[in-house]
This record gives sequence, C-alpha cells and structure tokens, in this order.
Amino acid sequence: MPCDDERVSGTATTAATSPLLQACRGERPEITPVWFMRQAGRALPEYRAARGDLPMIEACLTSDLVVELTLQPVHRYRVDAAILFSDITVPLATAGIPVRIVPGIGPVLDDPIRTKGDVDRLPPPDIDALEPVRTAVRRLIAELGDVPLIGFAGGPFTLASYLVEGGPSRDQVRTKALMHREPATWHELAEKLGALSRAFLLTQIEAGARVVQLFDSWAGSLSPSDYRRYVLPHSAAVLRDLGVPRIHFGVGTGELLADLAAAGADVVGVDWRVPLDTAVARIAAATGKQPVVQGNLDPAIVFASWPAVRAAVLDVLARGRAARGHIFNLGHGVLPESDPGVLAAIVDLVHETSRRVDV
Repeated sequence: MPCDDERVSGTATTAATSPLLQACRGERPEITPVWFMRQAGRALPEYRAARGDLPMIEACLTSDLVVELTLQPVHRYRVDAAILFSDITVPLATAGIPVRIVPGIGPVLDDPIRTKGDVDRLPPPDIDALEPVRTAVRRLIAELGDVPLIGFAGGPFTLASYLVEGGPSRDQVRTKALMHREPATWHELAEKLGALSRAFLLTQIEAGARVVQLFDSWAGSLSPSDYRRYVLPHSAAVLRDLGVPRIHFGVGTGELLADLAAAGADVVGVDWRVPLDTAVARIAAATGKQPVVQGNLDPAIVFASWPAVRAAVLDVLARGRAARGHIFNLGHGVLPESDPGVLAAIVDLVHETSRRVDV
C-alpha cells in the first residue's frame, strides 16, 4: 500500500473535460473520479499546523488560509476535485446571525430561533461580507488549473435545525414540532435560510466553482412525506438554475434518495448505509431515469486492514457501475483520525481499477 506523504495533482485534462465533470454529466470518463468529503481537515497534519487554534468561522473568512487548506488534500491525495474549505454556517455568520462552532460539538447558537418574531428578525444575505470567500475562490481557480473546485452550502433544513435546536440534535424534536405546529412560520424560516444558502453558492459559482454540493446533513431524520411537504420546495429553490452540476447529499437519506434527485440534483450523494446499486434502483424506479450517484465507502472502513479496505473499495466501484455515472467518495466525511496514507492509496486504487483502455 502506498504511504507517501507528498503527492502532486495533475491529469491531462481541461477543467471542462475533467473526470468529475464528465461523470456529473453522465458520461464515461477515463477513470472514476474520486474526492472525499472533509478531505481538508484534521486528518492532515499540515491542516492542523496551518490552522492552529484559529476559530472555524474566522478561518473560513481568511482568504490566504482558505486557499492553503483547500489545496492541501489535492496535493496530498491527488483527488480529482478540490472542495472549498468552509463551513455550512458561514452564510449565517456573515449575515450577522451569532453562531459559534464549538470543537467536539459543532455549531451552537446561544439565542435559538423559536418563534415567528425570531424568524421575522432574521437578516437577508450580506453579499459584501462574503468577499473573503469570493477572493479565495478566484485564487484557487488560478492555482488549481484543470482540477475543478466544488463549492458547497448547507441545506435549509439542516441550517434550520441548528437555529431552532440551538446546536446539533439527534432527533430535531423542536424543529419538527415547529414544522407541524406553525407551518407558515416554518416555511418563512426555510425560505430565508434557502436565500442565504443560494447566495453563498452563487458567490462561489460566480468566482469560478465548477460544481456545487448541497449538504442537508440532518434531512435523514424526516419521513418522506414531511420531506416533500416541508423541505423539498426550499432545497429546490436553492438549487434551481445554478448553471453548474449540482450534487445533493444527506446522511441517513436512504428513503429520500429519489426526493433528493427531485429537488434538482444532477448527482445524488449516497451515504454508506445503502449499497450504490440499490440506491440506483430506488432512484430509477421513482424517476424513470438512471441517475448519477456519488459515494459511498463507509468512513470507518479506512481504519481496517488494507485487504479489507481494498475489498470494500472494489465493492463500491462494482456497485457504482449500475449508475449512469459514478463519483467515488466516502459515505460521509473523513474522520479526524484517518490515516492520510490510506486515503491516498484509495485514490490510487480507484484510478487504477477504473481506468478505461478504450480511450
């Protein structure tokens, strides 16, 4: 298993014909593209050294650091895409909503949004406050060359759950109660948060991001009927007519995969709980079209022996062939204790195994 620490990116492609963009379009690239959610993060010692103790939101709005941290995994792993180093709460913070990211906990709000009056006071997007993000993206485009940059934002439901609960929650009790108790207030909240997410995505796209991903991390807590009634219209409004390929991902969304597609996804992200071929069959049965999917190696498999990792990677690749297009990824983010050498070896294995000989 390769374990070299310093790697370089660079494939004989243009950005428009990169494996990632080809796969997003449902074409057959020379190799199955691979990138990792949370590929820039605590698993990399260079990340820890560069960020130090800087608070997350401040780090996400420091352009020089954003550029450095976004590029680190591209050089280390030789992945087929960079994803902007940022956080889903950045649009909240830049709009003036007080949010703290507490290590080991996540986003925390000392004054949760619980009433219609709270919702009415939520501010609109502050485009000027996103200038550090815009600057970082422009610099990254120049640095990355042919490697496409993925922009991202949080889905309205996930952002709402943090605001209503006051922090991370396993069951989103207060959020669901608000939905059913005051549906008009809920829709007003989701519409406002959707506007923040859309402004954040458009900022990244206008600066040069070639793909975007909408993370609705907590949507898996919803029933299909609740998702369709309370969330899908707002996610669809965020993703509508963006002009670049759109990936839509949620955790525990095995029963919502077709709905994620219906919200406007060109690529449906699948977590590790549902085999890719099963996911493809579910989406195709509901939509009548073969989908493009992303995923879905269990992040914990990275800690197993290399033979076990290799077998799991090959299984994901084999199941991904059922789709019209496949982007290899983990089924969620890279865990902080992951071995960068193993992740680099996974990239090599995906490329070597999937490489076509008829091009």
